[in-house]
Amino acid sequence: MSKPKKVESMTSRQRVMATVNHQEPDRVPIDLGMHFSSGISAFAYYDLREYLGLPTDNIIVPDMVQFLARVDDDILERFHVDCKLLFPRFRTEKRWNPRGEYEFIIPGTANPVPNESGDWIVGQNGGRMRMPKNGYFFDGDWLHFEDRPPDEHLDNTAKEAERIYKDSDYYTIYLQFGAFFKEADMDALCRMISDPESIKEENQVSLNQSMEHVSKVIDKMGEYVQGILVVSDLGTQKGPLVNPALYEELCLPYLSKFCDFVHKNSDFKVHMHCCGSIKPFIPLLIEAGIDVLNPVQISAENMDPAELKKEFGDKIVFWGGGCNTQHVLNHGTPDDVRANVRELMSIFKPGGGYVFSQVHNIMGDIPPENIVAMLDTAYEESFY
Repeated sequence: MSKPKKVESMTSRQRVMATVNHQEPDRVPIDLGMHFSSGISAFAYYDLREYLGLPTDNIIVPDMVQFLARVDDDILERFHVDCKLLFPRFRTEKRWNPRGEYEFIIPGTANPVPNESGDWIVGQNGGRMRMPKNGYFFDGDWLHFEDRPPDEHLDNTAKEAERIYKDSDYYTIYLQFGAFFKEADMDALCRMISDPESIKEENQVSLNQSMEHVSKVIDKMGEYVQGILVVSDLGTQKGPLVNPALYEELCLPYLSKFCDFVHKNSDFKVHMHCCGSIKPFIPLLIEAGIDVLNPVQISAENMDPAELKKEFGDKIVFWGGGCNTQHVLNHGTPDDVRANVRELMSIFKPGGGYVFSQVHNIMGDIPPENIVAMLDTAYEESFY
């Protein structure tokens, strides 16, 4: 792999833009919480702020299901983070104390109610999700709490994008679009074999809707946003969810057309969130026009970081994979975490094309000492 041109003296936004353009920046950019798979549990965030001696009385939860915190500027600055979440606050909010000293600001349309077992139950339009007693997130239905009509939400997001762009130098992206594969829909997965034409028809409808939506995003915030996110999980812990050849036939053409439309009509980079053991899909995603891949689940089977970097590092940007959240960040000591980060940074850093983040979100029971060790070590190891 030839060494890309290095650019000096960069702002955060310039640093990430150089990286996603496969230039070697002044240092590896760092992300914490730019989207809902590079974030931190509100519980872990509370503990982290308390550990650092920072106020804990204004922790906002933009993602009610995964129960993630909005990462505040003081934490972004403390850990040299280069990216920021683009997700406006809800019109109505309320304070909620799930247990002990923990208190959070949650959407006003969410109404957690305890049951006889001490679980918290939230219902909405016939859907239901549950946070177990002493749990850290909700399971069940994936409910949404946006309290503005779609057009108003888009306008509000555009105003927030402009504010982030003009008042800071953070990199940010617009959240989010589907990627023409319904991993949570068992009927759709079966119909990929039994009735493939129905999948093509549905994906064409989805493509038309996505192109209409992204056109509005480009028009309203193309000057202020650096990318968009598409989401489809293609892997389990052990391997692909679907035969890659079937995915290539039924899903990839629509993702390709969407990426092509975005690239022809904007300067946006197309980020993709895709969990699990997905190595067989990576060449297809590159072919489709995906620029950035997250969360790089290096703990899944056939996801060896050195092999991923060697085979694909000059063709797609890896965003994540910087700390093993399944076996090290949660169970290791701070020294274990530091060693893990150093090893992974030494693999992903050379030649650019890498943004540091842990694998997916920081869970609610992670000790603050480990979080500090991870992020401080990432910064120490980020320089070329």
